[in-house]
Amino acid sequence: MTTTQTTRLPAHAPRLQLAGLAPDVYKAMVRLDGAARSGLDPVIAELVKIRASQINHCAFCIDMHTKDALAAGESVDRIVQLSAWEESKHFYTAKEVAAIELTEAITVLTDRFVPDEVFDRVAEHFEPEELAHLIAAITVINAWNRLAVSTRMVPGEYTPAGH
Repeated sequence: MTTTQTTRLPAHAPRLQLAGLAPDVYKAMVRLDGAARSGLDPVIAELVKIRASQINHCAFCIDMHTKDALAAGESVDRIVQLSAWEESKHFYTAKEVAAIELTEAITVLTDRFVPDEVFDRVAEHFEPEELAHLIAAITVINAWNRLAVSTRMVPGEYTPAGH
């Protein structure tokens, strides 16, 4: 016999409101995020943000960037498969796989440095300026993840712009 729970658990409270308490830092992060994204394919940017956020267990950013990707026309299948992309490469282009692989290498630096073979594979698919923006975008989402996780930003309330 299975039971269905109809009442959700309550959301946790945020620890503090970074945007209000450190507005200059928050505004600088928003500008940095925009600058990093400016030279990058928007689909790749969202895949990178979702994947880094999955690795970093950042529920707020997973919520935000999944919703942004869906609003931009990304498929549910590609988003769902992202957490198991190595088994699901056929959902992505070679360029997207290279970006996802670099995301993991940069995000999990505690395991090792970014391997030359990973960097070389990515460089085959990205022009140098675009690669610089990709590295910046991966770095920025990792910073956002750390800010969101440490302040316990609450997922679920985000709505993409224009919706």
